[in-house]
Amino acid sequence: AMSVRIECVAEERCGLGESPVWDEEEGALLYVDISGRKVCRWSPLTRQAQAVPVDAPVSSVALRKSGDYVITLGTRFAALKWKEELVTTITQVDKDKANTRFNDGKVDPAGRYFAGTMAEEIRPAVLERHQGSLYTLLPDLSVVKHFDQVDISNGLDWSLDHRTFFYIDSLSYSVDAFDYDLQTGKIGNRRSIYKLEKEESIPDGMCIDAEGKLWVACYDGGRVIRLDPETGKLLQTVKLPIDKTTSCCFGGKDYSEMYVTSASDGMDKEWLSRQPQAGGVFKITGLGVKGVPPYPFAG
Repeated sequence: AMSVRIECVAEERCGLGESPVWDEEEGALLYVDISGRKVCRWSPLTRQAQAVPVDAPVSSVALRKSGDYVITLGTRFAALKWKEELVTTITQVDKDKANTRFNDGKVDPAGRYFAGTMAEEIRPAVLERHQGSLYTLLPDLSVVKHFDQVDISNGLDWSLDHRTFFYIDSLSYSVDAFDYDLQTGKIGNRRSIYKLEKEESIPDGMCIDAEGKLWVACYDGGRVIRLDPETGKLLQTVKLPIDKTTSCCFGGKDYSEMYVTSASDGMDKEWLSRQPQAGGVFKITGLGVKGVPPYPFAG
């Protein structure tokens, strides 16, 4: 039997940790604290996280081919120069909406940055419905809008053959698949491939592994689950010592470690005293499966 080990590696408490991405060049894990308004980078060598503060909720971070990073910040796509702690706006979305912000984002195999929006939360997972949209920032820095009427735009990834786009709108309690055209970046033929069970709670961040199976972090469910997108079957459940698991990615030298971000927002003193590691970043080893390196933004 595999011995799955779970360790809290970055203990500094995030309000809303999200968007873990392995930076192979730095040998470090990137992630964001949305409500804490910072982009973080944790090094396994120093076992320390550095942070760059930003001026708005920062919801996702991605590698950039030309160096450094791109981020989603408020309703902006922006560039982040790490050493200089310099953020420059690339473009803004949702100009017709007063109270939205970006949420999760990820770069596709052709180097396009997909990211979606949601209404600002009144409290965790409580918000005005249908205010969000899904966008793509193209390498020429123009933006495409795919669809609107989204509640909480969340986890996303692509199948290993690049023919399917997987996507989560959290309050639908569903993991969805679209046909995907790598040449054009167009998506269509939406369908649900997995409906979450009550104890799994709200589907949040997601990543694919080297066997083409999906891993979904379950917000308030205290777990990541492994799904077969072909059969719609639940293959594995990994429970964590905290409830608010937000997202997951693979990293480490050979992408055999899983990193899971978490949140502490919305937890009272008593809840936090029971879960002192809430808002930390966890490393899971011994899963017996590897991940796929992240793609850099081509623009």
